[in-house]
Formats: sequence, C-alpha cells, structure tokens
Amino acid sequence: MKLLTKSITEMLIANGRAQALVRGTEDEIDFMPVVKLFNPLGRGTWLLTELDPDNPDLAFGLCDLGFPEMGSVLVSELEAIRLPLGMRIERDRYWSATKTLSAYADEARAKGGIVA
Repeated sequence: MKLLTKSITEMLIANGRAQALVRGTEDEIDFMPVVKLFNPLGRGTWLLTELDPDNPDLAFGLCDLGFPEMGSVLVSELEAIRLPLGMRIERDRYWSATKTLSAYADEARAKGGIVA
C-alpha cells in the first residue's frame, strides 16, 4: 500500500502552502491531521498535517517513537522501513482526525503516547 495517496498528498501540500504564509507569526495554523501512519508491529505513530511545498518528501506532524513530539519526517524514510515478517509502515485507511494537531499532542504528552 502506498503511504500517501495523490489526494492525501495534495491536501498535505495545500496545508504546507497555507502554513508557509503565516509561519513564525501569531497566525500559524493548527491543522487537523490529514493522515495517520503507524508501525503495525510496535511503536511508531505519525499524525501528519502538511508537506513542504518545495520538498514534498518533508512532512510535519506529531511523531511518536516512544515519546511524542512535533517535528518533521521524510516520507521516503518511512517508506524505506522494512519490518519483520515482510511488514512495512502502514496508513490507517479508516482513521480520521477529530481534533487539531496541538490537541493530539497535548493528549499524547499527558498519556505517554499518541491516542488516535
């Protein structure tokens, strides 16, 4: 399964463009995550809100590899991960965001991991 479909990629890039206009100001946008990626065999969850429009391999969101933090990740690195039993990082096809990224981050810090 492809991690990011064309429509997901388009939404993430649109968010990246919108954020680029206000980054570093009080008008920064607290997006709802567009996609949830996860390790089906253990730790590793990513709630992504945007892609850099100048480098669409660079995603931003809430990343949890044992402790949650907001930051960037290369989609190509996630796609390159090979897990035991031939598994890979997956996209949760049935997940949809119910709150903003900062709300997920606050909850994750309080509970010790992403709850999504």
